[in-house]
Amino acid sequence: MGLRLGIDLDGVVADFNRGWIQAYNDRFGAALAPEMVTSWDSPLELTHFPDMTAFWAWARDHGGSSVFRYLQPYPDAIATLRALNREGHDVVVLTAKPDWAVHDTLEWIADHRIPTREIHFTEVKHRVPCDLYLDDAPEQVEALARHRAGTATVCRYVRPWNTPIEGTTDVHSWNEFLGLVREQEVAIH
Repeated sequence: MGLRLGIDLDGVVADFNRGWIQAYNDRFGAALAPEMVTSWDSPLELTHFPDMTAFWAWARDHGGSSVFRYLQPYPDAIATLRALNREGHDVVVLTAKPDWAVHDTLEWIADHRIPTREIHFTEVKHRVPCDLYLDDAPEQVEALARHRAGTATVCRYVRPWNTPIEGTTDVHSWNEFLGLVREQEVAIH
């Protein structure tokens, strides 16, 4: 029997920063690059928006779809999820999205054929029981570590906008995550 893998989307599977930056550059003639994102608040720090409310209002409508609709996946993300699914693991999508992004996110999941039968749109990801969690959001990783310590492995996908958190396992690549899942499965069985 496989493991339940709680997988975040933005910043882990989908390259949110590359997506919003490309849309911003196209709309405002800017020359931002994904490498410029070094903190969780980079959309506010790098753009002209006075606050995150204004940023999200802009992100909401891009020709009838939100900025979430056309994000590119990170290299190896989808192939790894498919491999894990073929090995019998359950991919459980855990994503914190505004209500207006739900349909675009579902279409994105379908377009990329993410191998899942379970999707949760929630800010409280720790309430969804999984054996391993993979997330990049600082607050989410902290909450998962606090609430799931001893019952699950919480992985921080290392990104410039997050820092180490006690009780978590750092993951630097999808290949590293694949190896970790396989090790955990062997240890359990």
